[in-house]
Amino acid sequence: MEVEVKLRLLTAAAHLRLTTLLTPFHLKTLHQRNLFFDTPQNDLSLRRAVLRLRFLHNTSQQQRCVLSLKAKPTLANGISRVEEDEEEIDAGLGGECVDSPWKLSDLGSRVLKRVREEYGFKDFQGFVCLGGFENVRNVYEWRGVTLEVDETKFGFGNCYEIECETEEPERAKSMIEEFLSANNIEFKDSDMTKFAVFRSGKLP
Repeated sequence: MEVEVKLRLLTAAAHLRLTTLLTPFHLKTLHQRNLFFDTPQNDLSLRRAVLRLRFLHNTSQQQRCVLSLKAKPTLANGISRVEEDEEEIDAGLGGECVDSPWKLSDLGSRVLKRVREEYGFKDFQGFVCLGGFENVRNVYEWRGVTLEVDETKFGFGNCYEIECETEEPERAKSMIEEFLSANNIEFKDSDMTKFAVFRSGKLP
């Protein structure tokens, strides 16, 4: 179970102000390309599951690819809980699956084995790539927690969000909110996942 604080920054100016204040705590910047897969009938989405390939580039331009399955998400009061299983795969093979989703069947992946067994698919012949979005993630080590500050670039506009994975979400959320308020950074609880925003086709 992945538990995260998720707070949406309301403007690009708020994002800039926050990242400027956090500069002394910066660890790394990741450029992420997120792509999603399902059947044309949305069989996974209808069962509250998301299958994603994430391509990551860091500042040295080394590319990685992570395959993940997320299931049974809840997002309330700015705290997200979701069952997540992920594994790293060869980036070249991941790229082939984007162009030809049926090649998911050939990956020999533990995560995809779960998808087949738990959701009743014999293979991935009928799957399609739904598209996705780009995300620039700045990672900071701040006051004993890891903050991920995202600029997410959808085809219909940009969103800005703070994520903090933690075993003490209420405490971390209170600490982050206090810092944002003290620095006049406009924010609110996130009430939609990035995938939900992508599928809605409009900014929240």
